[in-house]
Amino acid sequence: MSLTFLAVHAHPDDEASSSGGVLAQLADEGVRTIVVTCTNGECGDDPRGAKPLDDTHDGESVAEMRARELDHAIEILAVSRHERLGYRDSGMMGWPQNDDPRCFWRCDVAEAAEQLAALVREERPQVIMTYNEYGFYGHPDHIMANQVTRAMLELIDYEPTLVYNAIPSSVMAMFRERWAAEDARRRDEALARGEEPEPASEDDNRDLSTPDELVDYFVDVSAVTSRKRAALLAHASQLGDSFFVTMSEEEFAMAMGTEWFLRATNPLGLTGPSKDLFAGYR
Repeated sequence: MSLTFLAVHAHPDDEASSSGGVLAQLADEGVRTIVVTCTNGECGDDPRGAKPLDDTHDGESVAEMRARELDHAIEILAVSRHERLGYRDSGMMGWPQNDDPRCFWRCDVAEAAEQLAALVREERPQVIMTYNEYGFYGHPDHIMANQVTRAMLELIDYEPTLVYNAIPSSVMAMFRERWAAEDARRRDEALARGEEPEPASEDDNRDLSTPDELVDYFVDVSAVTSRKRAALLAHASQLGDSFFVTMSEEEFAMAMGTEWFLRATNPLGLTGPSKDLFAGYR
């Protein structure tokens, strides 16, 4: 049986951070892998360092730069097919970019779902991955990726297994420790320069994790973490000094050697956790 995996992502770089390990590993196993990128990523930092809410921010140059980076990441992950839906990046919730009629957040869900359905009818993936109803962390484009993917399922003539990316609570606790240490380092560096440290985000205390016992897939991707890291680093324009960059290759392998998913649909009636996204299909 020919196996196909489809990942529906919101922005350039999401394919690497949320599913880079499984994409590389499944490709090595001979599974056909497909990535759909819904937006062009205009709301990233521009080549001059301007932030998305700056008056001088050049979204078009950001999109061009991120398109090149995305092509490189897709090549590193050996993705079989890549499609862009071409919507504008909506920015974070509450930003003025949310009101742009060209942005993904304002898209016609039925129209976008039909675009996705056309690809699914052609490729017939058994497993499809996207984000949960909250978009994992509340980003409008991630929420819309969920809505469009769910609407697409109503337009096709079979039921694939739909999975959402997840982070177990035990792993999130370790990430939070590292983020807190990095925030403290940045704060100390700012104070040493005589600058006022940036205030903590209001969303810093949200629990985005899933209780360990509710996670359905624990996929060991330790054999391909170097490629996942390389794919992330391909998106250099948007990484800054994030923890992806500051971790050594060894630290990255330890932290990113597993990817986790929840079942949103279960056409095979599987029970219990699995190490294989294609459990029941092979």
